[in-house]
Amino acid sequence: MIATQTKQTAQRPRVQWGSIGKYAAFVLYTLVILLPIYWMVRSAFAANNQLYTTPLVYVPSPTLENFRTLVDQVPIVDYTRNSIAFALGTTALTLVVSYLAAYAFARIQVRGSAILLWILVLSMALPDVGTIVPLYRILSRFHLLDTITGLTLVLGSTLTPFTVWVLVSFIKQVPIEVEEAARIDGASLPVIFLRILLPVTTPGLVTMGLINFINAWNNLLYPLSFSVSPSSKTLSVSITEVFAGYSPWGRPWELIMAVGVAMVAPIVILMLFSQKSIVRGLVGGALKG
Repeated sequence: MIATQTKQTAQRPRVQWGSIGKYAAFVLYTLVILLPIYWMVRSAFAANNQLYTTPLVYVPSPTLENFRTLVDQVPIVDYTRNSIAFALGTTALTLVVSYLAAYAFARIQVRGSAILLWILVLSMALPDVGTIVPLYRILSRFHLLDTITGLTLVLGSTLTPFTVWVLVSFIKQVPIEVEEAARIDGASLPVIFLRILLPVTTPGLVTMGLINFINAWNNLLYPLSFSVSPSSKTLSVSITEVFAGYSPWGRPWELIMAVGVAMVAPIVILMLFSQKSIVRGLVGGALKG
């Protein structure tokens, strides 16, 4: 009898309190992260008179009136087109320049190249606000103020150091003997890039392309500082323009949240379809570099 009870006790699954605590902490952390997103979506689709009601209406009747008002007040279509051009241009420029620089750092053996790479990486510590005045003077001298080209060049130079650092790890995965054998067989440098290096570095290029696109899409500092007319302003600038006509004591939070939804929705969709590629690229570069 005692042996049977002991056997039944041994077969009972033990409660893993450590795992329960981890899952509970994860759920709590997820709720904290999702709460601002929920509130933004809720406020964007709620009528103005439902924002401050007591008791609070957690699921108000959805309406598109806030987005209609936003379109009438701000040239959203032009700003969205500028944001797409700005983000795509910055991503393409950064990848091309960074890929060539990463190949040079990974393959050309020059004394002090490692120090130069670290100096390039440490340049990311320079605050963007501290470079506004010199960048403004440079863009003004070359007549690039209030242009998408100027914004693309400025942000591309900011995103290049981290992109170079990541791509160097991927290029070093390819043994240099493979390239030397290809050169002996008569392969040119473009052929080596396309047929040897590109298949290995594709995860890194995709990852950094997505990250740079998101950074450019969300960037507010440079468009706000270097853009004047609607021909170069981006969607992020519209957050600052919805305050026009409102007193300092009456902020149009419903319009601000509508702009937030318009900016976040494309990024959320992009992340849902590419999160595995981002993780694979970053982890692959970190583990194999």
